[in-house]
Amino acid sequence: MNELPENSGEPANLRFLRVLVTILTASMIAGLVTIIVLIVIRVPNVIRTVEDSPPLPSTISLPDGTKASSFTQGGDWYAVVTTDNQILIFNRDDNSLRQSIRIAPR
Repeated sequence: MNELPENSGEPANLRFLRVLVTILTASMIAGLVTIIVLIVIRVPNVIRTVEDSPPLPSTISLPDGTKASSFTQGGDWYAVVTTDNQILIFNRDDNSLRQSIRIAPR
């Protein structure tokens, strides 16, 4: 008369939670795979862009009495920042001085 009912499996809440965890795991795996694929696709483009940069000039002739502080370059020019607060911009083709910019002190 006082018999306990038989177990009918796991409770509905536990089954629902198990499905949610499975879906979350699958979506995280899919997201991780997507990120890895995007990195693999994009990295060769970045490497190719770096390799296509213009070559460094073999020599740079600065005006007498100036010392270089830093260097940068563009497509058909390169620039040298000197220790006396000047930016000297040179043509890449013939290494002639294209422009000189004086940096004002603070």
